[in-house]
Amino acid sequence: MRALASTLSLRSAHGYILAPFIIVYLLLIQYCRTNYYRDPTSAFFDKGRGFTPIYSRFRESQAANFVRNVNGSAPRPVNQTLSSDATNKPTNSSNASFCVGIASVSRQETNYIESAVGSLLVDLTEDERKDIHLILFIPHTDPTVHPSYSSGWLHAAADTVLLYDFPKGQMKHINKLEQGGGRPKEKALFDYMYLLKACEALGSPYVVMIEDDVVAMDGWYHRTRQALEDAESQTAEIGASQYLYLRLFYTHKFLGWNSEEAFTYFLSSLFVVASVGGILIATRRLVPRTNRFLPNDTIVIICFVCTPLSILLFFAAGRASMLPISTGVHQMPRFGCCTQALAFPRDRVADVIDWYESQQTGDADSLLERFANENNEIRWALTPSLFQHIGTRSSKFENGEPRIAQSIWNYHFELNDPIALHIEHEAAVSS
Repeated sequence: MRALASTLSLRSAHGYILAPFIIVYLLLIQYCRTNYYRDPTSAFFDKGRGFTPIYSRFRESQAANFVRNVNGSAPRPVNQTLSSDATNKPTNSSNASFCVGIASVSRQETNYIESAVGSLLVDLTEDERKDIHLILFIPHTDPTVHPSYSSGWLHAAADTVLLYDFPKGQMKHINKLEQGGGRPKEKALFDYMYLLKACEALGSPYVVMIEDDVVAMDGWYHRTRQALEDAESQTAEIGASQYLYLRLFYTHKFLGWNSEEAFTYFLSSLFVVASVGGILIATRRLVPRTNRFLPNDTIVIICFVCTPLSILLFFAAGRASMLPISTGVHQMPRFGCCTQALAFPRDRVADVIDWYESQQTGDADSLLERFANENNEIRWALTPSLFQHIGTRSSKFENGEPRIAQSIWNYHFELNDPIALHIEHEAAVSS
């Protein structure tokens, strides 16, 4: 009878521990389902809702209105066509801090460049606009195949409309690449270099390379200026003289619990279990009255059932949600993707071009990271991202087909408050 009573008492004690834990655990699971469905690093990620554009759709609407107004009223300026070895700097951009370069290829599905350019320019003040030299590059041997090339707004919005300017022999080779001949990734890299060279020739202190399938947030200009200042100061603080780039967009997809760090996660989990066990044993020894509540088997259940399940839920909730990146400029030496928006100091552009020319073919983003890894380059990133990728089809090709690009997504961007950003922008301008 005494043994039976002891067993019943033990089961009752375990019930008092496990029942509340299970209830709380189920509530936490529901909380995760409700709050972390946007996080692609989470087991609770819901693709149907997670990729829903909220703020980016608002910016697309603003951009469309801006382009419509420009197209209807602005005169078409005389734009310059710069060659790949251009050395003359346009006089109207000699004082611009940023050369912003956007290359736009003709796509069958849709035309993204209106959203990219419109969202970049719609909120800029007159002084901010003067501080930017915008180059729009149409990388086609026949630029009229691009649906926006003949539109008045494109020439009115751009400071330079960049076209190919090569001898006939080289133009024939480019046309061959355009038709799918040659190495599949050669033309995309060639175009990226061509635009980099055009921006470098302007002499602006910074070159901002933006892909055409993005939208920018309100206030991207003043945040970029501040971030570049922070990157310069932080580079000096760590005793370095230069950095490679500042990333203005990154996707969360590659910032989850990566397999390369699995051993670190395992050791951290063991440390948590050991810490919980140590705290419980220390509590029992230092506070004798807790002995009746913390017998050995209870400590075992807490350490080897409750704690592991809690750790599992922590990892399942997603790294981006559980360990979010701090706001501001920080290093991102690994898992940074992609080339949707990068800001280069002008004095590093030549190094990047030389590297690309030595490789001749490949994805610009992958090659850039390889160059950075091989040369131990400093790479900064800004959180939150100032741009969002809106393309459902990538401009990069794989097996002759454009890659599915929906996963190139920064879910924090969609949580922006338009009113708060507008107020912040006004405050930055007035200060």
